Amino acid sequence: MKYAGMPFGMWALFAGSFQKQLTAVLGYDADTAKAITKKAKPQYRQIIAGLPEFEKADRFKMNLVNCAMLGAFILSMPQRPEVDRLTDYYAKAMMTAPVQWFCRKSGKSKFTPKDIAAMKATAALKAADRNPYSWNMEFYEYPDGSGYEGRFTKCGICVLMKELGLYDLTPALCHLDYTMSEAGGVTNFVRQYTLASGGAYCDCGYKKKKNK
Repeated sequence: MKYAGMPFGMWALFAGSFQKQLTAVLGYDADTAKAITKKAKPQYRQIIAGLPEFEKADRFKMNLVNCAMLGAFILSMPQRPEVDRLTDYYAKAMMTAPVQWFCRKSGKSKFTPKDIAAMKATAALKAADRNPYSWNMEFYEYPDGSGYEGRFTKCGICVLMKELGLYDLTPALCHLDYTMSEAGGVTNFVRQYTLASGGAYCDCGYKKKKNK
């Protein structure tokens, strides 16, 4: 994957937030946080350079780019973080004001015919059959009309985190699904299994919030 384009843009958008949360969540002083960020940038570029390009219709490229950024920061830290603290760190680093706005905007179109069609198209694509760093998903609508589930049998984040020697920390990334769903304001995210915790699949369920 080329650094130009989305990977460059994602670094520009999030590097400052990732650096800030090194101090706010992980307790590094400002100079150490700056040094970690400086070390992480070439590490990030190196990870990106080793990844294939994604198909145009593949909606998960951003997910993997975000994973590459987090991986680069972890590998640049003096001390490997515990998964609980990393979960908090990643959520706060990612949930900037623009991302929260994006989640609210996306929430307005959740469960619309266009949204359902996009989910079905993603399921049909089966991009991980051709790109091991992508995802394969099955799509299920709940019979009672309460929402739907994306059931993932292949996960690019799991593949990349394993390659980086960080697989035990993968649950920190999985938890962002809950955070983004909450920010969207219209769904309750439900899950029983993840591939990272030994499940046969990752179930990502989105249930419509009931109006109070």
